[in-house]
Amino acid sequence: MRGSDQRSRALFSYVDLEERVPLRHPLRVIREIVNDALISLDGEFEQLYGSTGRASIAPERLLRASLLQAFYSVRSERQLMEQIDYNLLFRWFVGLGIDDAVWDHSTFSKNRDRLLDADVAAKFLEAVLRHRKVRRFLSDDHFSVDGTLVEAWASFKSFRPKACETGDGSPPGDGSPPGDGSPPGDGSPPADPPPPDTGSRDDTNTTDTTRQTDTTNEASKMVMRDAIMETGSGDTAIGRNVERNWRGQAWSNASHGCVTPHIAAKAKGSAIDARTTRHAGYAVSQRKRKQVEEPFGWGKTVGQIAKTMLRGVDKVGAQFTLNMAAFNLAKLPRLLSA
Repeated sequence: MRGSDQRSRALFSYVDLEERVPLRHPLRVIREIVNDALISLDGEFEQLYGSTGRASIAPERLLRASLLQAFYSVRSERQLMEQIDYNLLFRWFVGLGIDDAVWDHSTFSKNRDRLLDADVAAKFLEAVLRHRKVRRFLSDDHFSVDGTLVEAWASFKSFRPKACETGDGSPPGDGSPPGDGSPPGDGSPPADPPPPDTGSRDDTNTTDTTRQTDTTNEASKMVMRDAIMETGSGDTAIGRNVERNWRGQAWSNASHGCVTPHIAAKAKGSAIDARTTRHAGYAVSQRKRKQVEEPFGWGKTVGQIAKTMLRGVDKVGAQFTLNMAAFNLAKLPRLLSA
């Protein structure tokens, strides 16, 4: 018998979101860990909010919604609020009931920025890593240091090359305006061809004060040194992955106390000899070195760090940290089921 396509609106609806989500859905495992981590941060949340005034969006719901935005590649807060409004799975994960109203996208963004300014993302990631189900997947034997470029969601014309200054602070040349006298950055071609690229760039964005500069060898060494000071200890032998542009005699001779540099050895003429490659830890380090790129790739293809819409180093750093927390949470259902 053919079923009827006629629809009738019921006066009452009895929908239990908990029953609508499958028992084996990956978000169930993630939500349990996230809720435990948020409970441990309850004291931090109490310090961020006052005891009087109008109630804001619960910080727990803000973080859950931000994780969904990274999990499902939701490109904007406006679209995220739309998805939460009609998606039962999103409502269940965030903690909203079937009849609860969804927030305005501007209200959500303003409340979320308060958490980003308070460095809650780093504390949340630390709480996730301390969870009893996650702790067993961590190890202090090896660590890797790498970096990636997080581009700003800005117009190309909003970036202007920063002029080099002379010793007395005046700009180079005779001070005459370039070309036909038009100010720089208005789209007109320069009078003279630009100087050749020397490997480093320092541009000024007219919509933000953030500067982007390519990493130099000296800056790379400082990053590695800071990571060693934070991670290394005198009682633990730690293997360090080093990128190809750091491969050389200087790094091979740089043995910082308990840290052994695990530089990828060349087939011929390598500065790394059997004193390093004969250890089992070196082979493990070379097999795992590609995994340092996986969080960056996930964050730029699935997450939100391909082009950030936030302004300021602190907010972008908090968004990056939250995306890395989402990357680790996304891997847990498969790891825990193995």
